[in-house]
Amino acid sequence: METQAPRPFPMNAWYAAAWDYEVKRELLPRTICNKKIVFWRKSDGSVSALEDACWHRLLPLSLGTLKGDEVVCGYHGLVFDGHGRCTRMPSQETLNPSACVRSYPTVEKHRFVWVWPGDPALADPALVPDLHWNNDPEWAGDGKLIHAKCDYRLVIDNLMDLTHETFVHGSSIGNDAVAEAPFVSTHGDRMATISRWMIDIDAPPFWRGQLGKPDNVDRWQIIRFEAPATVAIDVGVAVTGTGAPEGDRSQGVNGYVLNTVTPETDTTCLYFWAFVRNYRIHDQTLTTQTREGVSSIFREDEYVLERQQQAMNEHPGRVFYNLNIDAGSMWARRLIDKMVAEETKPAATLRAAE
Repeated sequence: METQAPRPFPMNAWYAAAWDYEVKRELLPRTICNKKIVFWRKSDGSVSALEDACWHRLLPLSLGTLKGDEVVCGYHGLVFDGHGRCTRMPSQETLNPSACVRSYPTVEKHRFVWVWPGDPALADPALVPDLHWNNDPEWAGDGKLIHAKCDYRLVIDNLMDLTHETFVHGSSIGNDAVAEAPFVSTHGDRMATISRWMIDIDAPPFWRGQLGKPDNVDRWQIIRFEAPATVAIDVGVAVTGTGAPEGDRSQGVNGYVLNTVTPETDTTCLYFWAFVRNYRIHDQTLTTQTREGVSSIFREDEYVLERQQQAMNEHPGRVFYNLNIDAGSMWARRLIDKMVAEETKPAATLRAAE
């Protein structure tokens, strides 16, 4: 008998479904963790999310229309409210009490609309990943959505090991110092962190332009993973010897690369990212230029990750080999696997633990 491969993502978690501006007074279909979901914004500004399949004949509700705060199926006109209850059926006054579709909890926070695809009773808004820099008035920036044709964990691997900058992004943010610098790895129940300092180095082109000074720099990358799929990276450079490693970043420039990766299917994902900074925060031209520059950098990652996924598809069962630099990604995967294992415990095991 064939054994089924373990599910690659936990269901009981908040995943970014869209940027806040993407969800409007119209129907937006998205696939989240292999589930087809339709989103829309109601007249009071709140967001509803329903299974994207009509109770009657399973036509995607996203092919219908929005009437007031309710969805009208585009096939036979059944009407569903934001909780998934059918409120009208054609040619009959009595409603079948079973006529409903699944609704999903949503939260709007940190410029994203988040959805909980698992057990709705566990959907605690306090568990939304911390990306507060994205709408903090002390920080400015913007980002985009990448529809990546790869397993979401490959994106997390990429973010947890930035030594690839030397080889993939050598013309922008990478140089030899990134690959050679030592790092410190720490972890907890839901977090894993990789910290790397590069002391007295030549700044790569991107950071040289941000700093605007010819001096050598002390550069930092502090990568914080929050299970199952969010990575916030504290990055920057300061003129070397001015105290940045000791906590004084006043002679430098500081940014955060904010990333949250949503599994779409087992081999595709929605990669939401933003770059925010705490300098020249009212300079919209810099915000736009930086967003487009970082977007070009991330297209290089997208190319590599999609080719990696293609190679994995062509070599099923091939194992990965790990180096010292993979410490962060290994811990991230362990934390993800732990969440999945907790969700998929046999019922008898769960009862025994209670």
